[in-house]
Amino acid sequence: MDNKAKKQYLETIGGNLKIERESQGLSYRELAQLCDVDHSQISKIEKGLINIQITTLIELAKGLNIKAKDLIDF
Repeated sequence: MDNKAKKQYLETIGGNLKIERESQGLSYRELAQLCDVDHSQISKIEKGLINIQITTLIELAKGLNIKAKDLIDF
């Protein structure tokens, strides 16, 4: 997979995370309190700046009370 495709996937996941977080009216810090992910990392994930582990994806989904597949729905 080339870098452009990787970046696109990360941005899509980040965009899905942002949509879910904002639809629930949560700030970065509020979401961070609901899961085991630092608030500064959540911001970077939403911007597609960092690649995350599957465990981080699951933690974020748990914090939002959604299924992990909802964040990776392309």
